[in-house]
Amino acid sequence: MDADAIVVGGGLAGLVAAAELADAGRRVILLDQEPEASLGGQAFWSLGGLFMVDSPEQRRMGVRDSLGLAWQDWLGSAQFDREEDHWPRQWAEAYVHFAAGEKRAWLRAMGHRVFPVVGWAERGDGRASGHGNSVPRFHITWGTGPGVVEPFERRVREAVARGRLTMLFRHQVGGLVTTGGAVTGVRGTILEPSSVLRGQPSSRVAVGEFELSAQAVLVTSGGIGGDHDLVRKAWPSRLGTPPARMVAGVPAHVDGRMLGITEAAGGHVINPDRMWHYTEGLHNWDPIWENHGIRILPGPSSLWLDALGNRLPAPCFPGFDSLGTLAHITSTGYDYSWFVLTQKIIEKEFALSGSEQNPDLTDRSIRQVLGRARAGAPAPVEAFKQHGADFVVARTLPELVAGMNALTDEPLLDPAAVERVVVARDREIRNAFTKDAQITAIRGARKYRGDRLIRVAAPHRLLDPKAGPLIAVRLSILSRKTLGGLETDLQARVLRSDGTPLPGLYAAGEVSGFGGGGMHGYNALEGTFLGGCLFSGRTAGRAAAVAIG
Repeated sequence: MDADAIVVGGGLAGLVAAAELADAGRRVILLDQEPEASLGGQAFWSLGGLFMVDSPEQRRMGVRDSLGLAWQDWLGSAQFDREEDHWPRQWAEAYVHFAAGEKRAWLRAMGHRVFPVVGWAERGDGRASGHGNSVPRFHITWGTGPGVVEPFERRVREAVARGRLTMLFRHQVGGLVTTGGAVTGVRGTILEPSSVLRGQPSSRVAVGEFELSAQAVLVTSGGIGGDHDLVRKAWPSRLGTPPARMVAGVPAHVDGRMLGITEAAGGHVINPDRMWHYTEGLHNWDPIWENHGIRILPGPSSLWLDALGNRLPAPCFPGFDSLGTLAHITSTGYDYSWFVLTQKIIEKEFALSGSEQNPDLTDRSIRQVLGRARAGAPAPVEAFKQHGADFVVARTLPELVAGMNALTDEPLLDPAAVERVVVARDREIRNAFTKDAQITAIRGARKYRGDRLIRVAAPHRLLDPKAGPLIAVRLSILSRKTLGGLETDLQARVLRSDGTPLPGLYAAGEVSGFGGGGMHGYNALEGTFLGGCLFSGRTAGRAAAVAIG
């Protein structure tokens, strides 16, 4: 045997699994098709948001959360309704208990810290038993994505120094080796060395072949979000027509290759039609990878219009119901929509997802973070406003609509119709009373201390000159996560189609739908993707270590 265990994929789940195996005294090989610069995978680029329940940070912000409420929210979002949801549901329950239990302490013991203001992401579809977070649960890592990766990369590199772990980059797995019905290794292609920067596409020129053996193989290779053809192929009818154009929220190496390879070896893929994409994508004016998209993390105040200028119906408000809004937008026959807002709103409510778009949090700069409280939009947001291809800034509404029409293939917006929508909304804001559900939601959000301080602008008329200038933002669909994947039991063992474990094979992270083959069900509550990598990677690493003996 070349090692006790082989981990395929150097993203967050792979790092966690490899660290657990090595710390248990097992000899580990960690493989990845990308160069060493991309160690940490997608997690590095993330905002570092983590779903936690009844945390000290929540309590300090006046949030009353509980395991029961979190599980109610999870079930309302997941909407489990299939026979194959047996293991995903069990993984979901185990994960929610983890998020309400040892998750914070486990991470904190490794030096992980969170920003004190808890965010309220994915606020839901308006039903107590439906999709969404009833309370703020989005804990942003101090250090964002790199801060999440850091403790596990450190543990892995310490294991390398001890001789317990070997990292092999530019090793692309092409097949799983089986012996007597058990997975006993991997084989594949050695790719030419690459000096590309993190996230940039690397070559696929082969310079050799390899075959490695081990008692256990752990697949932690990610999902399909970087291959839009695969995304469209799996796109379900409930989400409308697949977008002809999307921006890429993940690098090209998120290619889904290991799903088919594992399936060919006998692993069972379930829920391939469950996926998670965002509706607030921007074309990155300073891209790292091809067609690089950045997501706006919006506050609730922007007016949301479809491509024809119609206001999106409740509960399709910014930050409330991602997939419900996605389905509505795709039903219009167009693959984009619009935010209409003011300078006052962008200053308080616009944040951009990603570690590189939040240098203050990523660099752990208290001085820079405090600067967010000053007037003006955060520097990365202002840069997008100035340089981004999706932004229009104007003093008057007719000028704004003219600029919006100039950004599209054909001028679909009628200035008079847009004005009627804006004026109707503005009339509802003049009183403390309203029938406008979005305005009610804005006022409700400001009752939460964190939103009032740094996230939600005071309600005002869009056409108030003192709040200007007016801003419009063209929003594209942004590809992101695979919610289905390899079916696994609670020991992270990959299952065959008959429900029995495939000996020697484990899976964790996005390739396993973050656990079980789809623990999120049809929807996600945010902060659960990184958390799913942490939990499933830990579970897989510990279970494989015990099985190896």
